[in-house]
Amino acid sequence: MPCTPILGQVTSRMTFALAVSSRPFADVDTIADVLLRKPGALVLTGAGISTESGIPDYRGPDGKRRVTPMEHSEFVGSSGARQRYWARSYIGWARFNGAEPNDGHRGVAALQRSGHLGAIITQNVDGLHQRAGAREVTELHGSLGDAICLDCGAVHDREFLQALMTDANPGFAELATGAASDGSRVSSQIRPDGDIVLADDLVADFVQPTCPRCDSDKVKPDVVFFGGSVPKERVDHCFALTDAAPALLVLGSSLQVMSGFRFVRRAAARGIPCLAITRGPTRAEDLLAHHLDAPLGETLKALQERLIQ
Repeated sequence: MPCTPILGQVTSRMTFALAVSSRPFADVDTIADVLLRKPGALVLTGAGISTESGIPDYRGPDGKRRVTPMEHSEFVGSSGARQRYWARSYIGWARFNGAEPNDGHRGVAALQRSGHLGAIITQNVDGLHQRAGAREVTELHGSLGDAICLDCGAVHDREFLQALMTDANPGFAELATGAASDGSRVSSQIRPDGDIVLADDLVADFVQPTCPRCDSDKVKPDVVFFGGSVPKERVDHCFALTDAAPALLVLGSSLQVMSGFRFVRRAAARGIPCLAITRGPTRAEDLLAHHLDAPLGETLKALQERLIQ
């Protein structure tokens, strides 16, 4: 049976209401107590765990999108969309790839080593859990560290593609840097996909990467864009992790997207206690036993202090 909610129930997927209960939120001690009683909890992380590393979330505290993400159908169906994506990604890559794990990532890794947390399912594509020392990480939506050719299936390292784009676009990075000085043609903010918004006139001359094996221009970052499908075998693996979990801990996700929400729904249906530490309400409030609305970095550090002797 579903666990007792902390916040008001979400009434509709399409009309997501931020109905907050008068009952108090959970505190760190409440979460720590569950992890003591249910060691090895499965972890499900979202973009909120990486915001302290400088990678923004798609959504604000109200659950609404801050930015319009690239759609799978748009990327696959339009050479212009691919050119725009790769030009933006080329400029944003150094900043995205240079992001460092924060206290949240390090806290998850430490609690995993101590046995309080188990396997990790992440909706993020930044690789920061692994860089923080975590193991058993399933990247639900893939990784920006790789790219795949949609025609021949060849997988290419993102750094290799960056070098190819540099060779094919001499002076482009310097041009974009110069255009950024007045802020009108280049955004100063990186986006959740690792790209930076560029003016159309800058994008127009950018030479997008082609596959070194077959020369196709349908080279895509090895991630699941909005509207795309997570590979079935990956979903099945995550369901198996969920079914075997003593508890499920959501970190930094509003669970608005079905690809992550379904695992919370599965866990709750099987009587597995579901917890969340994330800012603002989630889509799963009626399924959560406890919801702590607090910054992840300091909260994970507090959990370490309580749980690791």
